[in-house]
Amino acid sequence: MNNHVTVLEIDGNALLHNLNYFKKKLNEKTKILAVVKAFGYGSDGVLVAKFLQDKVDYFAVAYTHEGIALREAGVKTPILVLHPQISNLEAITQHHLEPNLYNFKIFEAFLQLAESIPLINYPLHIKFNTGLNRLGFCHTDIDKIITKLKNTNYVKVQSLFSHLAASEDLEEKDFTVNQISNFTYTAQQFYKLLGYKPMLHILNTSGVVNFAKAQFDMVRIGIGLYGFGNGAKETNQLKNTHNLKSIISQIHFIEPGETVGYNRAFFAKNPTKSATIPIGHADGLSRKLGNKKGYVLINNKKAKIIGNVCMDMIMVDVTKIDCKEGDEVIVFNSQKMLQDFTTVSETIVYETLTAISNRVKKTLKK
Repeated sequence: MNNHVTVLEIDGNALLHNLNYFKKKLNEKTKILAVVKAFGYGSDGVLVAKFLQDKVDYFAVAYTHEGIALREAGVKTPILVLHPQISNLEAITQHHLEPNLYNFKIFEAFLQLAESIPLINYPLHIKFNTGLNRLGFCHTDIDKIITKLKNTNYVKVQSLFSHLAASEDLEEKDFTVNQISNFTYTAQQFYKLLGYKPMLHILNTSGVVNFAKAQFDMVRIGIGLYGFGNGAKETNQLKNTHNLKSIISQIHFIEPGETVGYNRAFFAKNPTKSATIPIGHADGLSRKLGNKKGYVLINNKKAKIIGNVCMDMIMVDVTKIDCKEGDEVIVFNSQKMLQDFTTVSETIVYETLTAISNRVKKTLKK
């Protein structure tokens, strides 16, 4: 049981708002795949999936163990494993997960496994590389893939998909349009030879915003589900889902000339009141937030982090804040606070969210 007083509260109403925001951009028949990899972008993939399982058509995780966790929690919605490994293929079938097959080594390994079990029309997904150059077959591999598929009824292709490299950047519009065009051509060739039509999907969150005409049969919503679009305009239409809270453990009165924290990083020039909060870089706070660069909210007032961020604690300046030990501390509860953290930490929102440690207690508020 996790009884840590530092808690990440996931806002279920915000999740629904964000999901419905993107639904309005789609055709009525377009399916939605919710991405819950990386612990639901730093929240809790199981809690999010259980909450959304009757509201979306698919879930996606990065790795097999993430999908197994969803199944063990009772999630029955189809789950696409985006980056399976050969060593996990048997576990994938045991838990009714659906693998993305991205090269011939894993493709042939899965066909052999399907035959040895044997499986019947087991759903799999095939990814084509159209320019991200990360995972995926080349369009010139189609003939060989089809030949192998036509010689088996152990598996069935559920979808063909690709991944956009720069859908959020309109200065790269030509590149993205070319990716979509290449994917369309690849899918058409695949259809002609396969004899049936798997689902197609290429759009991520930013793709839905900027290239909605290419929604095909399904879209994948990741960061947008958690409150961030591809710019301030879109983000303002979404709601924050991550609310990180803690408490004041202890208050100290620091005399001029005294110091606070490791390496004596904060030197008090004036009488200072500090509060110690049970959250640190082991919980996901960047050390760059220390030395008055980052802040938290206590009783609706900003309290700057003083000294270095410790592994398990931070100290903040509450000299001008009326507070006491045990009072609630808001580490972040809005997109603005998250963006402030991200800017100071010199990173991106994805990293700020996914850095939240698993030792932080996670709850979902409906």
